[in-house]
Amino acid sequence: MDTMIGVDLAKSVFQLHGASMVGEVKFRKKLTRPQFERFMAEYAPAVVVMEACGGAHFWARRMLDLGHEVRLVAPQYVRPFVKRQKNDAADAEAIVIAAQRPEKRFVEPKTVDQQARATLFRGRERLVRQRTELINALRGVLYEHGHVFPTGARNLGRIEAFLIEAGHGLHPLVHEECMDMLDLIQDKTARIAVKTKQAETFSSQGTMTRRLKTIPGVGALTALAVETFAPPMESFKSGRDFAAWLGIVPRQHSSGGKQRLGKISKAGQGDIRRLLIMGAMTRLTPRGRLGIPPGSWLARMLERKPKMLVAIALANKMARQIWALLTKQEDYREPVQVVA
Repeated sequence: MDTMIGVDLAKSVFQLHGASMVGEVKFRKKLTRPQFERFMAEYAPAVVVMEACGGAHFWARRMLDLGHEVRLVAPQYVRPFVKRQKNDAADAEAIVIAAQRPEKRFVEPKTVDQQARATLFRGRERLVRQRTELINALRGVLYEHGHVFPTGARNLGRIEAFLIEAGHGLHPLVHEECMDMLDLIQDKTARIAVKTKQAETFSSQGTMTRRLKTIPGVGALTALAVETFAPPMESFKSGRDFAAWLGIVPRQHSSGGKQRLGKISKAGQGDIRRLLIMGAMTRLTPRGRLGIPPGSWLARMLERKPKMLVAIALANKMARQIWALLTKQEDYREPVQVVA
């Protein structure tokens, strides 16, 4: 393949920038969706480069079916190569320039199954956010009328019991609105339970997810998120690289040979990172600590470090364990404790 074609995707009009593998411009075209697909079907096999945006994975699969090689570039790595004025033609050219950098890393195109599971995962997360919003709105209305309830979905029972009792003292309109919000919350809870059950079913069917769930702190949702959103583990040289991709590493601001490390970078996939930290926190609860062997790395960390810092460190370790298990195709084994 001697041609690289940068494609600036859009809803209706696509901008193409064709260049040789050394950067010489061959053509610039602006095509509609039907024209783009027809043009690519007739064009000789080439390297097609796109930003990893919403519709990129669909078009990546379509270009692969047409015999082209596809590379997806993260948008933040394209932006520095846009020359002066921003427009579609400049964006398409910048995509090609960014893709031709020898050190560039690319995003792995997702399969139809991965995108379907991502839709399920996002749908559940959206319902959880909507339920949280409703709970906070309900607590806010009750607070305005002199009744205070703690945060969290686990306290809904107390709110429901208060609204049902006869002596709540609320105005009829306020009581009606609160009961309506309570019905909406219960509906969201039922929908979340259905989607959680679907996610657990998918998680129990795959070999990868079954293996991941052997790691302490990794549940069905975390395993499904890794299978859905993470690229193949073979694309990372080590578990440290995977942890860095997730953003569970300190942000660096080093210069002159002096290292300055700050908070975690949060530079990578947010869903997996959040679930790993939540899984780590479950191991640090009073009940979870019962399973921590005395004298282990985690026990020593808990003795001298704040709980949240230990959770971040544990999440980093879990990410490296995920990389090791998937690259070696093994299940998790508890480390042997050396008795001094």
